[in-house]
Amino acid sequence: MQGINFIFLIAILILSVVVHEVSHGYIAYLLGDPTAKRAGRLSINPFKHLDLTGSFIVPLMLVLLKSSFVFGWAKPVPYNPYNLKNQKWGPGLVAVSGPLSNFLIAGAFALVALFLPLDPTAKTEIGSAAVNGAAIFGAGYAPALFYFSSMVVWINVFLGIFNLIPIPPLDGSKVLFSFLPYKWNNAQIFLEKYGFFLLLFFLFSFSSILLPVVFFLFQLFLGL
Repeated sequence: MQGINFIFLIAILILSVVVHEVSHGYIAYLLGDPTAKRAGRLSINPFKHLDLTGSFIVPLMLVLLKSSFVFGWAKPVPYNPYNLKNQKWGPGLVAVSGPLSNFLIAGAFALVALFLPLDPTAKTEIGSAAVNGAAIFGAGYAPALFYFSSMVVWINVFLGIFNLIPIPPLDGSKVLFSFLPYKWNNAQIFLEKYGFFLLLFFLFSFSSILLPVVFFLFQLFLGL
């Protein structure tokens, strides 16, 4: 991966995870919990949300190891679920707002890419280069903007899908727990206790399934 590509990737990743976290706090605020607002965490200023490990070290290691996927995270926005007006569905709505924000970002940049004056073959080649971290040389404004938009779409589709995996501490687990009856409480406790190890197992065992899903949605967003 070229140096400028890496800078773009980290910048896009940081801004995307910041919007993701702010979305949690903002929806929690709309549903009755002022915790994030009082903590000053409803700001899109990235310096209020950066996490040294999740925002820099992990993405850098994944790039250096030439991982097939790169992800990261920001400091979780604090919220108190007991302040939510709807105790049953509130936590699930707060949780799903994060991935939804990533899909909205992907949709916005896909819309920009849609109107760029490029033929389908060029879009496919540039989109593939963006996914693989390959540089494009001698590009005009349209190829460069499509490349950048493709990176934004790829990263945000990945973040959206990844966070919907129903394993703690990911958002998908909180959405799942909203649907589970009380008698499944022991299963929830088990998942929360061993979630990190289950997530590692999932990533090592099922990344071959996860990435094709992400790539399919990436192509769908960009119309490739």
